[in-house]
Amino acid sequence: MTESYRRWYDNDPILKEALELLKLQTDDTKNAAADFMISLQEQVAQDVIERIYEITQNFAGKGNRWYDSDPVMLKAIELLRAAPPKTQRVAALKLLLAMENNKLDELDKLDKNELE
Repeated sequence: MTESYRRWYDNDPILKEALELLKLQTDDTKNAAADFMISLQEQVAQDVIERIYEITQNFAGKGNRWYDSDPVMLKAIELLRAAPPKTQRVAALKLLLAMENNKLDELDKLDKNELE
């Protein structure tokens, strides 16, 4: 029997845990995480980035998801969603480790070596 997932990130347990934990963090932590996720735009094609900006303009503050009310977080989450699956997983692992160690301010961009 196949399992259906409600949200785009539910099929990856690491990604799901990272976003669920991020949802519960302070605004400062969320801002640092958003900055990190926005750096993922280097991994995403330009036409996808343009679509993400369009989504951000159309849905910011209007959706029901926890991140829809914050345009920066909405952009960051949409960039994460558009990133390749391996990039999503590596980014989620880095976010989880940073949140666990309370060191989101020390997050760097993803290194190409981490994606190999």
